[in-house]
Amino acid sequence: MSARWFHETLHPGLRMGIEADSVLFDSETEHQRLVIIENRELGRVMLLDGVVQTTEADEFIYHEMLAHVPILAHGHAKRVLIIGGGDGGMLEEVLKHPMVEHVTMVEIDRAVTELAKQYLPNICGDAFDDPRTELVIADGVKFAAESDQTYDVVITDSTDPIGPGEVLFTEGFYASCRKRLKAGGILVTQNGVPFLQAEELRGSMTKLNALFADATCYLAAVPMYVGGTMAFGWASDDPAHRQVALATLEERYRGAGLAGRTRYYTPAVHQAAFALPPFVEQLIR
Repeated sequence: MSARWFHETLHPGLRMGIEADSVLFDSETEHQRLVIIENRELGRVMLLDGVVQTTEADEFIYHEMLAHVPILAHGHAKRVLIIGGGDGGMLEEVLKHPMVEHVTMVEIDRAVTELAKQYLPNICGDAFDDPRTELVIADGVKFAAESDQTYDVVITDSTDPIGPGEVLFTEGFYASCRKRLKAGGILVTQNGVPFLQAEELRGSMTKLNALFADATCYLAAVPMYVGGTMAFGWASDDPAHRQVALATLEERYRGAGLAGRTRYYTPAVHQAAFALPPFVEQLIR
């Protein structure tokens, strides 16, 4: 890494470089190395332990698809749990739904949320100040295992399965998430890039299939996550959530006031995201 270049080496044999026009923050937190840089093409970029987490340029794709797909599929989600997501982008998307009455966000590293407020307001907006937000600084695994609260939708907006995020891909954690779901609830997870992280996706799907009546994944193309389309895990005990008619999704989309406000998600994209190429189908079956 030169003075003005940051290189991500998450995948063996591959390296992605991002030039920093300026370095806004670079320090160790209690849990990880956190860097925020400015790049002329991407805007502000957050990296944790050398891995790109979010960029101002393409964050909308990831956050819209992990938030709106489960909430609009559910149709009556009032309580949402987000585990991870310290940059606030997921929280900001969830709070766009007027039907949502309460969001609990559990983030292990307080520094991530504080620095997001300071340096990434274009991503988090005023989500942390919304009266529906309950921010809990705690271990997400412990919270999921010990809380007595239940939710309509649980979103795990985790880092990759290395470092602090590794425990968020275990069967025990998924089982705890299932206990946090109300009857008919939906769990969605960040599950990496199938082309380069095949075993991670296969492992998660095996665990989710053992716990839920309906488990699969859906896809979205997030440019700054190296390796092509990203997979999002999907799990519910109500298979009907994955079969919602397009007309119903469109009605819910308009009813939530999202029409014209999303840049990637649409009801048609929602349905298409569950159409998986054969190499992904083979991984998850």
